[in-house]
Amino acid sequence: MMLKLISWNVNGLRAAVGKGFADTFKALDADCFCLQETKLQAGQLDLAFDGYHSYWNHADRKGYSGTAIYSRQQPITVTYGLGIDEHDHEGRVITLELPQCYLVCCYTPNSQDQLRRLDYRMTWDDAFRDYLLRLDEHKPVIACGDLNVAHEPIDLKNPKTNHHNAGFTDQERDKMTTLLQSGFTDSWRHFYPDLPDVYSWWSYRFSARAKNAGWRIDYFLVSNRLVPQMRAAKIHTNILGSDHCPVELDIDL
Repeated sequence: MMLKLISWNVNGLRAAVGKGFADTFKALDADCFCLQETKLQAGQLDLAFDGYHSYWNHADRKGYSGTAIYSRQQPITVTYGLGIDEHDHEGRVITLELPQCYLVCCYTPNSQDQLRRLDYRMTWDDAFRDYLLRLDEHKPVIACGDLNVAHEPIDLKNPKTNHHNAGFTDQERDKMTTLLQSGFTDSWRHFYPDLPDVYSWWSYRFSARAKNAGWRIDYFLVSNRLVPQMRAAKIHTNILGSDHCPVELDIDL
């Protein structure tokens, strides 16, 4: 069965709804639609779509972080967070257990200006990798979301000037390398290993999107044993409504 999976950091779902989110959701027609940075509390927005179940993980702090998944298929189980209190107050992870795999929606913490949250980010990256590996012992994993790292210089417009900035530090990149080496594949680079100038996030400043001065920080990662079942990876750079654009994985499961 072919599944179309979408992941999108909407930078505030209420704001995105005012920018045509519902039309985009329907046009993309995904089987599972994963959202990051919903910036919602429970009860703030009632956004249902016919034929979809929805699952929400809200941050304790108002107007901050948050994830959601809309799924046509009713999952076997739903898990919120990593099961570690230190990491489970910002609504950053939802896991659906499907018959064929686990689908994990993640909004990775940003290391922030002056890298003031880099130490925490390192702890998070280790915990998230361990979590995925535990899942992978039972079923293959598809992990998607805004992982807040451009892995290689090809993944951002200005690697030299951003070398020590949040999202492109050696430490963050090394953690992504370690994650991939532990048994996961970056679906976009599998299909397009050398394709430059395709990004998923652009700063709202300096007309960055018009200049395509972007970063590729939104991913679908898959357990290596799912690689033969991948059919396509897409980055929908033409879709507006957020400072990120949706990314897609089509896979036979």
